Amino acid sequence: MPLALLALAVGAFGIGTTEFVMMGLLPDVADDLHISIPAAGHLVSAYALGVVIGAPLLAAVTARLSRRTVLISLMGLFVVGNALSAFAPDHQWLLAARFLSGLPHGAFFGVGAVVATNLVAPERKARSVSLMFLGLTVANIAGVPVATLMGQHLGWRATFLGVSAIGLAAIASLALLIPRDHTHAAPSAGLRGELAALRSLPVWLALGTTVAGFGALFSAYSYITPMLTDSAGYADASVTLLLALFGVGATIGNLLGGRLADHAMRRTLFGGLASLVLVLALFPLLMDTAWSAALAVTLLGVAAFVTGSPLQLMVMEKASTAPSLASSANQAAFNLANAGGAWIGGLALAAGFGVTSPAVAGAGLAVLGLAVAGVAYAVDRRSTPERVGGARIVAAGTAQRTEALHR
Repeated sequence: MPLALLALAVGAFGIGTTEFVMMGLLPDVADDLHISIPAAGHLVSAYALGVVIGAPLLAAVTARLSRRTVLISLMGLFVVGNALSAFAPDHQWLLAARFLSGLPHGAFFGVGAVVATNLVAPERKARSVSLMFLGLTVANIAGVPVATLMGQHLGWRATFLGVSAIGLAAIASLALLIPRDHTHAAPSAGLRGELAALRSLPVWLALGTTVAGFGALFSAYSYITPMLTDSAGYADASVTLLLALFGVGATIGNLLGGRLADHAMRRTLFGGLASLVLVLALFPLLMDTAWSAALAVTLLGVAAFVTGSPLQLMVMEKASTAPSLASSANQAAFNLANAGGAWIGGLALAAGFGVTSPAVAGAGLAVLGLAVAGVAYAVDRRSTPERVGGARIVAAGTAQRTEALHR
């Protein structure tokens, strides 16, 4: 695999660290800025809002630029946002800085996925995407715990300065390793043409699968701490280690999904979603003992992230005239899944169904994801060429096709 993928992974590592570290720093930030924990929680929402708005917007307005230039510029915006977070004088300034930090998130992964697939042979596209996402999953194993410890011992502002340093390292890596001759954008019809690519039903079905599938993950993962402490009996101090197990599982699932999707993208997606249904449905049983709860957390990471690469690649294929925009929109869908899944899991808790009920609600969302993926497959089947009298007849209105079995 090209070394350029390492540069993309370094950027992904920094983004993953800054996205998730705020959860561990909320008490420190709230105490320092003299605000409540719920008010500090808005900092998480501000970042997610930045991702949702910035992902399609920045990808669309930079469509005519060299993708190498876009990636470096996005990482520069990331560095500025985190540096401003470190020096924010009050809660309102920190909210604005967190929103700014989130803006380049989705566009970086979206454009980065396009660059990654252009750097390798067609049969290695999914693997190249998974290697970029490797930085994100490793951030959950090493980046977030280390950054949290740094914040607890040196102050939360030091954490964001450290993340800014990671961003600078990513800029240097991108400038050094991303080849100039592989990253020029294809001729574009401008913003209107980019947005027109999102009118396709298959694109929206792929995005819907992302929302439902990863909504299933976040329905359970958002409430994993009370499950581990109240149901499995773990002490609060053990939760950080267990969350690192989730990161290990996510890393395994990400690499496995990339390798399998290069052989059979559609079957990998169906298999991952089916595995997610099974794991989440078994959560109430697995959370009864300490050892099985640890296994459940690991399996949750594996099952969820097996679907990451095939979903990203499928969205890009369905919007081949604007792959950067569609790929970035998929990152916005991921963050909508984060918010929506947490909300649905919270409804199950509030209804009094028990501490593990968010996982059961997540299983329902995963079933919905399977259903949407099934509809997408049926639409693809209808749009593929049919044989009539030994001749190929292409269905009217079909401008392009990909091999259904590969997906």
